[in-house]
Amino acid sequence: MARRFLKMHGLGNDFVVLDARHTPLYLTGAQARVLADRRFGVGCDQIIILEPPQSAGADVFMRILNPDGSESGACGNATRCVASLVAAEGAGRDQLTVETISGLLPAIRHADGTVTVDMGPARLDWRQIPLAEPADTLSLDVAAGPLSSPCAVNMGNPHAVFFVDDAEAVDLTTWGPQLEHHTAFPERANIEVATVVAPGRVRMRVWERGAGITLACGSGACATLVAAARRGLTGRKAEIVMAGGALIIEWREDGHVLMTGPVATAFSGELDDSLLAGAAR
Repeated sequence: MARRFLKMHGLGNDFVVLDARHTPLYLTGAQARVLADRRFGVGCDQIIILEPPQSAGADVFMRILNPDGSESGACGNATRCVASLVAAEGAGRDQLTVETISGLLPAIRHADGTVTVDMGPARLDWRQIPLAEPADTLSLDVAAGPLSSPCAVNMGNPHAVFFVDDAEAVDLTTWGPQLEHHTAFPERANIEVATVVAPGRVRMRVWERGAGITLACGSGACATLVAAARRGLTGRKAEIVMAGGALIIEWREDGHVLMTGPVATAFSGELDDSLLAGAAR
């Protein structure tokens, strides 16, 4: 039996969304890799599986699979997409809660179609990142090529934010994978390079753990704003500009980080069983 899917994106950070709330679905790593492949499958930065909520107060559980088959704890752009999708199912209901393996994420769909997600508190202790050993997360002793001394932030997944003079000039294809697998990060890390271009505006590029270079990363934008504010480079609210567009990020005084931005549905389709069956062998 064919299974329907949606192709959605937030600022070009694209997802294959599968609804398993009524018919359970388990994808092996091999199946996820084929599905995410842009030549042999549908193609995406992450696979999103909607499941019944596991916690009281949640409206949906969102499972996130990377293109390499690994599971991710957070994806801000996908959370906005899922929140918009589920909100549209209930007429007039624009507030809901998306559950992930990293916790509950309250969301609000606005009249203009944008979505704000409370990504939860920024985690800044070295144990929470996590790091391999005690360290000051404001400036880590981590370096590769022209990149050094990142600020570490956990936004449901680990991030290392490197501030540079020109984010466009950094060869992320070379340095991203090296830093993702640096021994300082036992669970690997998302790698951001960021340039503050104005007090309320930051240009950011990202190498995502398990996915590589993407056009946007919601949790990475949140981590970048927190890191910039901690360094005194910006205030607690700024526009984070990525290749696919911009998000408004606010780090509230209570520690929670709010992310606001657009969502889009590109197309819908059906997965032929033979695609996943072939990958299972």
